[in-house]
This record gives sequence, C-alpha cells and structure tokens, in this order.
Amino acid sequence: MNEQPRVAIVTGGSRGIGRAVAQRLARAGQAVVIGYAGNETAAEQTVEAIRAAGGRAVALRGDVAEEADVQRLFDRAEHEYGGVDVVVNCAGIMVLAPVAELDLAELDRMHRTNVRGTFVLNQQAARRVRAGGAIINVSTSVTRLKAPSYAGYVASKAAVEAIALVLARELRGRDITVNTVAPGPTSTELFLDGKDAATIERTAKMNPMERLGTPEDMAEVVAFLAGPGRWVNGQTVYANGGAA
Repeated sequence: MNEQPRVAIVTGGSRGIGRAVAQRLARAGQAVVIGYAGNETAAEQTVEAIRAAGGRAVALRGDVAEEADVQRLFDRAEHEYGGVDVVVNCAGIMVLAPVAELDLAELDRMHRTNVRGTFVLNQQAARRVRAGGAIINVSTSVTRLKAPSYAGYVASKAAVEAIALVLARELRGRDITVNTVAPGPTSTELFLDGKDAATIERTAKMNPMERLGTPEDMAEVVAFLAGPGRWVNGQTVYANGGAA
C-alpha cells in the first residue's frame, strides 16, 4: 500500500454493487469509508473482509438524503485518513409499478433517496474532494431499455445522470472528474427480489454475453474511473454487456 493512500467514500457499501466497489477500491490501495442505511451486520462484514485482506476500512450509518449524516461521512474520512479523494454513490432503492398504479408515497420515498440523496452527497463531494479526485454516481441502463413498470425508478436515475453531467462542468479547473456508471441487470438482492427463474433467465439473454452482470463487473468499471481513467469526465458509462 502507498504511504498516503487515496481515500474513498462508498455509500450503499454494505451489500451488492456497493460492497464489491468498496472491496475493489481497497484492493487498489484506497482506504474506504462505507456508508450504510441500516444493515450494520452486513456493513461490518464488509469492513472485516477488507481488513482481513490487508486493507483499511470503517463503516458509518446514515441517510444519504440528510445533510448532517453525509457531512459526518466526510468528517469521518478526514479524521481517519486525512481527506477524501473518491466518492462513489451506490445508495439507492427501487420500487416497480406501472405509472397508473405506483403509490405516490413510494415514488416520494424512492426519489428522496435516489435524487435528493445523490444531490446531497455530490454537494458535499464538490466542496470537499481533493484535487485529482473522482466522483462516481450509479444509475441504471434501464434509462435506455425503457422497461414497463420502471418509470418512477428510471425518472430518479435520469436525475442522477443529470446531476453528474452538470457537476462535471461546474468543477472546471479543480482536476476532479464526475461520471456515472449505468449497470445493466446485475445479480444483486435488489435486482433478484421478486423475480422468478424464467424472468431472470430471459433478462440474462438480453445482452450478447448472455448472462447477468455481477457486482464485481461493476466494481471494475468504478475502479477504472476512480483511478487511471482520468480522461473520462462528464460521461455516463453503460456497463451492461451490450444490452443497450
């Protein structure tokens, strides 16, 4: 490890893509602060796995849509490791229903986490990430696939992409990149929940690779943008095996 490693904050880092991202960045030598919403056991398991592999990590509970909670994430990173270089926003929720049937309370809940949460995290990142850093948000390839029942979710993730594209240009002269990764169907609890085997198999066949993505596939894309991919900026990267 470098004497002064880069420092990453990963929200939604207790499970799924967030966990894979945290572990991948730790393997690259970055110290990691994991933000999680409620599953303390899963978050601590991620921390323990990183430490067992020789990395550095801590976890902090909080709500990405609450400014004070996000400020504490950055404070913890600065206190533990001296600053923040990389911010990866994996926190998100998905509620599926046709437009005519979606409960508006569920729409508000989803947009609070996915849209407001992205904005709050990116706002703090814009103020506190060091030169040479990277801000990476996670969207979805369904913004292109336009699948029925995804309207509310896609609307929230389209906002995520818009925030990143604008912020990349607002940070002109700061040497900070801002990008979005848009995964295709990925074998996470969030995606698999409620789907039968036939639906999963049909979805897997949508891309030329004929399989679901894995959290590790997405983590590799994030690691590139968080490290050597300095000339990629203000972009949405579709990581979906060629599905769209």
